[in-house]
Amino acid sequence: ESTTDVLFSGHLLISENGTILSENKRFQRENEIVTAIIDLDRLSSERRRNLSFRDNIALFSSPITEVTFTFTNQEIGEFNRYIPKHPFVPSDEDTRQERCEEILNIQGSALAKRLEHTGAKKVVIGISGGLDSTLALIVAVKTYELLKLPIKNIITITMPGFGTTDRTYNNAINLCNKLGTTLKEINIVEACLKHFEDIGHDPSVHDVTYENVQARERTQILMDYANKEGAILIGTGDLSELALGWCTYNGDHMSMYSVNCSVPKTLIRYLVQYAAEFKLPGEIGDILIDILYTPVSPELLPKDEKGEITQKTEDIIGPYELHDFYLYYFVRFGYPKKKIIFLAEQAFKDIYSKETIIKWYEVFIKRFFTQQFK
Repeated sequence: ESTTDVLFSGHLLISENGTILSENKRFQRENEIVTAIIDLDRLSSERRRNLSFRDNIALFSSPITEVTFTFTNQEIGEFNRYIPKHPFVPSDEDTRQERCEEILNIQGSALAKRLEHTGAKKVVIGISGGLDSTLALIVAVKTYELLKLPIKNIITITMPGFGTTDRTYNNAINLCNKLGTTLKEINIVEACLKHFEDIGHDPSVHDVTYENVQARERTQILMDYANKEGAILIGTGDLSELALGWCTYNGDHMSMYSVNCSVPKTLIRYLVQYAAEFKLPGEIGDILIDILYTPVSPELLPKDEKGEITQKTEDIIGPYELHDFYLYYFVRFGYPKKKIIFLAEQAFKDIYSKETIIKWYEVFIKRFFTQQFK
């Protein structure tokens, strides 16, 4: 139908909480039906969380019309709803870049406020050549530029140990030098061997004691150096590690101010990539890209004969992209196991088998609850 002012285009839409799930092509002359799979659990979660739904009940005086119906066939059929593999990461490139810029601004502004509040002029960061400490350093540099403080006031400490590889060591050294921080190198091997001797631990036994001694030695150095310089120690651990408890209690578990604790691992990769491409291009960007493609590892076990990393985190606790997927739907929406497994099957159907998805989900749930003391 139309008038001289208005045309009714026959535009059919199905949306869920503001997101369009399905729509037709407008201006069709024949009748059409569009369908979409609605996530009722998600809507219930949003209504529990967003109190404006509850508050508006008092303002809604018209009676609600209820239509009773039954389905004879409750099979879903073909599941055609798109489930993103990385729900913390916007799939649209422009939106992703905006999100990265926003997060870096949040991190930098928050750290700036902390420095102003405490009166500290210096910060200490342990640099490993890995993703998390790299992002923390990028944030610190951004903060010091914001506060117009000298970058030399950022004290970066690299602490090579039994498993440190040339690749991570060189990336850490080169990145700090290129950024212009005050770089310190403190090798922890002798101190750890002395500690093994003190507690009667055989250093050839590469158990949790062997690993945690190194993590705690590094944290002791960082804490004490921060005290010595009147600085605050910047924590580097991320949200995914916190959720899994993948940190050493009274080791890298501790800091004076953590900048990454609300950022999941899958998103950190894009933040570092964004910094490499748009904030720190050139030689620094090249270093960041190499760090980006270095296997995630705490490097607490000895390297192999070729000097390569032997301890890869995702071989031990599972792929971070799966854990971030579980974390998003478990914490954000409170979905039960059956539904999370089903959604993961849809999102990762070309990558992981159902058995693999279930295996790492069980690891996620076990670690999520048993590690909450951290």
